[in-house]
Amino acid sequence: MDAIFKAFRITLILSLFLSGCAYRLGSGTRSIPGGYKQISVPIFKNKTQETGIEVAFTNTLIQEFQRSRVARIVDNSLSEVAVIGQIDSVQYLPGAKRVAGDSSAPYLPNGTVVASEYRILLNVTVKVVRQADGTELWSGSFSGERTYAAPQVTLAGVNSINPLYNLSARRQNIDLMAYDIMSEAHDRITENF
Repeated sequence: MDAIFKAFRITLILSLFLSGCAYRLGSGTRSIPGGYKQISVPIFKNKTQETGIEVAFTNTLIQEFQRSRVARIVDNSLSEVAVIGQIDSVQYLPGAKRVAGDSSAPYLPNGTVVASEYRILLNVTVKVVRQADGTELWSGSFSGERTYAAPQVTLAGVNSINPLYNLSARRQNIDLMAYDIMSEAHDRITENF
């Protein structure tokens, strides 16, 4: 019985050791292409009509680098490389629609068609550029999609909806998309091939 217990312990220790080694071998260490340690993240360029959204993308990417400690964020004049981002497009598409007379829209006037949700589609480009000579070390394109509920109209006598809700819902969803997209961008920039 003692021999079986010893064999079990040895097997357990070896399996833990080997699984630990495999985990370390598989995960690897992350770094910026070229192994640079000081980076800057200038404010993203915004090529859309949606003003102010570039701040969420820039700040989220900076937070991802600060959290991972892959590289130190420094002023643009002191950095070895710059991570340059651009918001290429944002689209708002109406999703499902409600029509007057439908059981889901009993209070709408006849002939009314109202979108019950909106889809946001975003496209972002990120590049890593060496400051010394402007060489592009890495680039990638990212897209995201998110759906949110449209403002609701409930009574026939009240045919207006709160426009601030729609703006607020858009911004909240864009901020969430910025987090998702910039987390993916950080991971793709720092993965070792």
